Amino acid sequence: MRHFFRRMETEQLYKIFKQSSGVVTDSRIAGKGQIFFALRGYNYDGNKFASDALQKGASWAVIDDPLFKTEKTILVDDCLNELQSLALHHREEMNIPVLAITGTNGKTTTKELIASVLSKKYKVHYTRGNLNNHIGVPLTILSAPAATEMMIIEMGASHIGEISRLCMIAKPDYGIITNIGTAHIEGFGSVDGIVKAKTELYEFLQTKNGTVLYNDQNQILKKQILRIGNKALPFSEPAGTELIVKVLSHDLNLKLTAAYNNQTYNICTHLFGRYNIENIKAAIATGLFLGVEIRDVIDAIENYQPANNRSQVRITKNNTLICDAYNANPTSMHSSLESFAGVQSDSKLVILGDMLELGEKSEEEHIKLLNELQSFKIRKVFLVGSVFRKVSPEYGFRSFSDVDDLMKFLKSEPVKGDTILIKGSRGIGLEKIYDLL
Repeated sequence: MRHFFRRMETEQLYKIFKQSSGVVTDSRIAGKGQIFFALRGYNYDGNKFASDALQKGASWAVIDDPLFKTEKTILVDDCLNELQSLALHHREEMNIPVLAITGTNGKTTTKELIASVLSKKYKVHYTRGNLNNHIGVPLTILSAPAATEMMIIEMGASHIGEISRLCMIAKPDYGIITNIGTAHIEGFGSVDGIVKAKTELYEFLQTKNGTVLYNDQNQILKKQILRIGNKALPFSEPAGTELIVKVLSHDLNLKLTAAYNNQTYNICTHLFGRYNIENIKAAIATGLFLGVEIRDVIDAIENYQPANNRSQVRITKNNTLICDAYNANPTSMHSSLESFAGVQSDSKLVILGDMLELGEKSEEEHIKLLNELQSFKIRKVFLVGSVFRKVSPEYGFRSFSDVDDLMKFLKSEPVKGDTILIKGSRGIGLEKIYDLL
């Protein structure tokens, strides 16, 4: 294996990249003029698909197995390292500001909101979908148009060291940690491990003299900023003037007030959940810090439509759905239930899926959640997944072994006239039930 980020081969490949129509790692969607990178996974070897990508129109295939070498392949020591090297080179050549966003909860919604706000002033390129890992971050950078003026990179992690590595590729100038909660404990080992992993962003920014934007009501983040010694701006004063954001109401759609420069503005969002106030504060503060006018900031937030099963409200012919089934962990589950408890409705139903990747704390955290359900006095509850099914019998809630089991029930006993919160880890697949509700 060659050393990470050796430059000679990358500079030569970069010249080819500049003449291409972009990079691709899936041979099935390779297009004309693209460069295919033959990445390896647990169950596949991309080298075997290099010829397929070339037949589909790719101009070159980057491989790391000489057995698949042809006149249209570029042989390197490691395709993933080369992809990351190329992304770093492109990021440096573009020489534009980069904002990195990570955190336990809310990072995708925060990224989307900030992108909407900053697009009022800049040509923004940002992470699409969930491309926030060691492959997704390079692909995001390499897909940035030449005219890009600001880049927003979402960074996800399930182990210590991942954020640090992503920072080496994206080299952010600004950074936001949305919050630090209980998720992926299986990979981090403990809450202290989660703190260490997420604050790798702060550590990188400190070495670069970059700026942290942070929620000054979050004591964990304040403590870490003081420990590391970051140059930091609080959400409450992002541009030299106090910003006060408060919840006005939070039934199905969150409504806020923002006081700034002796003016108070009402903000009506399309987002469900009081917990989204932190994400909105981040977007307002970032926009003001980077010179977006307050009225443009508010317009962007009011027009933002959530997608991908994150805090979405859907009205069907039978029910009102709150779709939040993209991901789940103890912190986000608690926040969603707390907000749902405040929703005014004659008939409520909660459908929860297992929280995955909690390791040895899994049963303990699921039991805590069941106790919360009882304290919120939510009586109509469907639980989905093996962990919930194991720990829930004494609580009297209906449980299902998996989403297919639930779907059979919903087909035989349709649900009508309810306001329904649907939340669970992505692996449970609760989005499959939407059409039945």
